[in-house]
Formats: sequence, structure tokens, C-alpha cells
Amino acid sequence: MPEIGSRLRLLHAIHDFLPRHRAGSELYALDLSRELTRSHHVTILAAEYDPARAHGQVAWRVQDGIPVAELVNNWIAGSFADTYGSPVITEQLGRLLDVVQPDILHVHSLLNLSFDLPTLAHARGIPVVATLHDYTLVCASGGQRVHRADDYLCATIDPERCARCFRESPFYPQIAAGNISNVTGLGRTLKSAAGALARRAPRLTRSVANAAAHSAAVQVTTSDIDTRLARARAVFEEIDLFVAPSRSIADEFERLGLRRSKIRVSDYGFLPFDPVNERPVSGPLRIGFVGTLVSHKGAHILIDAVRALPSRAYELKIFGDERVFPDYSAQLRKDATGLPVRFEGAFDHDRTAQVFASIDVLVVPSIWLENSPLVIHEAFMAGVPVVGARIGGIAELVTDGENGLLYEPRSTSGLTEALNTLISDRSRLATFAQRIPPVKSMETHACEWEAIYHDLLLQP
Repeated sequence: MPEIGSRLRLLHAIHDFLPRHRAGSELYALDLSRELTRSHHVTILAAEYDPARAHGQVAWRVQDGIPVAELVNNWIAGSFADTYGSPVITEQLGRLLDVVQPDILHVHSLLNLSFDLPTLAHARGIPVVATLHDYTLVCASGGQRVHRADDYLCATIDPERCARCFRESPFYPQIAAGNISNVTGLGRTLKSAAGALARRAPRLTRSVANAAAHSAAVQVTTSDIDTRLARARAVFEEIDLFVAPSRSIADEFERLGLRRSKIRVSDYGFLPFDPVNERPVSGPLRIGFVGTLVSHKGAHILIDAVRALPSRAYELKIFGDERVFPDYSAQLRKDATGLPVRFEGAFDHDRTAQVFASIDVLVVPSIWLENSPLVIHEAFMAGVPVVGARIGGIAELVTDGENGLLYEPRSTSGLTEALNTLISDRSRLATFAQRIPPVKSMETHACEWEAIYHDLLLQP
């Protein structure tokens, strides 16, 4: 066992990673890993979907100085159980553990990997800790607990609804595409073409996959969901400690069967940046949305809400990559026609201060049980107040009338009213900004993780 204060070998496992994937958990995992490399050796284990490469192939690369073991998972599945415990993926994970030989396995997500990873680690005497970023352990359709077709937030895990939801999710046609590409005799050239098509024309790829879904995708029944939930609860026991960035997600997982004694609540840490303190006190209110352009983040609700505002009284800037979910992004553009709405696209991490300097207020209109949104912390570091939906961990960060405003989730009229309040009295923004709480630094956060790692190593 490594001595206290010694250099540890850490393996961070996540569902996907930069540069192709740039959502909150990926950026957090990178920033934490970079901070930890000051004292320890960190390797990232991440999955990637790429039909141009063989299912289960492992490639090594470097991202911002961090070694990354990239495991190709093309969602080739003979059964629903293969989507969370593929024998091919599981075998490769065992080999990677033997190569890296980590002192600690830190799980950010098992999506695209395998529920068997903690078991593999324990069999090799490796302690396992997990950060609870979302609900992928118990929600097979992406981890947001939102049934897209019914536009329904799942207060409970209903296996019958889950089975329907999975069949309607993007994962289902992806399995069909994976199974078709795995047909014996499909040449490498055709696989490469399929991979290029998936990256460059995702809408067409989805259309082809949907057409094949009924013949090539696996069957998913209520019983299958029950079995997956039982396996997830076994994972609860196989992971030594869970760290929840918010009380909200800690409470939800306790309600879902995770023992509270295995959960520690500790918020994220962040890299500091120099905020721009001078902001205009007149002119249109500069409203910002920053995040992934996907329906559960609620950008469509924000566009509907600003429609009722005087058009000369505001401008809305939407920062996010339109290529991730192009159909949704296209609908947002259509809905914003004729409104003072600008689509600013994605931005590099080092432009965060510049992005927040360009807005007066951040809106977080999520419709899922948000954990502890990284974007709120970033806004606070920039001195920008937040208007957010009263859901999940958002209300733990934003105190209504103190450092921002809250409204009922999905309520476009409630969001309109909150924004109108700021348009009518811009001085409230300055008052809110003065009351923004401090944000934990990544340096402090990394020290907390070091203590957790050493505590786990000391356990019998």
C-alpha cells in the first residue's frame, strides 16, 4: 500500500472525453486530473463511439498532458444487458486495469463502459470511489430521468416507462447501427464511411439507423429494466464511497437505495479566472445561456420566455455547440426567428471569462434534476447573477432574491416575470452580484480528493 503523502497512480473512468466531448463532467474531470498531476500520476479511461474502428479497440493518446486510454464502444449488443455489461468491453477493462495498475479507481460514469468495472477493480485489490454527476446508473436513457416522448420528469424509476423511453432514445438506433456494422463481411472501407457519416451527417445517420432499428436493435422489456436496476444496486455496494456535489443528488440516490453512510456531500472545485467587473448599467439586458444544446437543459424554454419581453429591452446570447444535437439546435434557431437572439457557438475553456463578461445575467432553465451545475459556479466566479429553475441542486446555489432569482421549472411565464423584474430594475443585478458566495478552488478540491483517496487506502 502506498504511504501517506506518496505519489499515487490514479485512474479516472468516464463515459467520454475531450476533445470531441466538452460537457460539464468531462471538463471537470480534466481540470481535476490536471490539478492532481501536480502530486500524482493520473490516467483517464474514456469510451468513444467510432464505427471506423473495431469495437473494443483501445488507443492511447494525450489530452492536455494527461494520458488517455480510449476504448471504442460502438454499442454492438446481442442483448440489452450488453449495453451496460458487454463481455468485450469488460474484458478490455480488465486488461487496462492490469496495464495501468492504479492505486485508486475514480469513477465519473460507467455509461459506455461496464457496470462490472468496480468488480474488476476490487478483484485486483483496488479501492473504488465515484462522483455522482448524474443518474446514468439508474436511468438507461442518458441519466437525466426525463422521458423525452412524454416530456415527463421521472420522479420514480418506473421500469415500464423506462423500457419505452429507451426504445425512443438515441441509444436504440445506435445499437441497430452498431449491430449492422458488425455483420460479417462488412469491409473496413464501409465501416470507415459509416464512421465519417456518423460524425458529419448525424441526422442522416440517425435516419438510416431508425429504419434498421426494428430488425437489428435488441428487445427491451420491463423485466430487462428491472434486471438493470438490480445490477445498479449491486454497483452501489461494489463502490466504496460516493461523493455527491449536491445534497439534492445525495438525497435522490439514498431514495433509490444507496446507503447514506456511503455518500459524502462535497461540491465541485474550479480553476480561478480574472472576472471583468465593469458592466453596462443601461442598454438592453444581456441575457446568457451557456451549456450543451440539448432539450433537458431547457434553452427552448428560455426562447419562449423572452418572446414575451419587449424586443428592444434585451438581447439573448446562446453559447453552445449546435453540432452535438443538430435537430434540436435547428428548432431553437427556428423558434428564435425575429427575436434579438444570437447563437454564439461553442467556446474554448480559456475564453470562459470573456464569455461571462459579455452577459449581465445567466439563465439556467433546466428541466431535469440538475446536480450542481458547473455553469452557475463559473457565473459566480465572474460576478454574474443567475436566474434558474427551482429544481435539483440549482436551488442550493441560487438563493431567490439574494444572489439571483428562481422560478418554477418549465414555467415560461415565471421565467418571463423574473427577467422582466431585472429589466425594470437593473440595480438588482449589482445587489445580487455583491451577495454571490465564494466558489471552492480546484486546488482545495484536489486536496479534499487526496484525503479521500488515502482514507480509502487505509481501510481494511
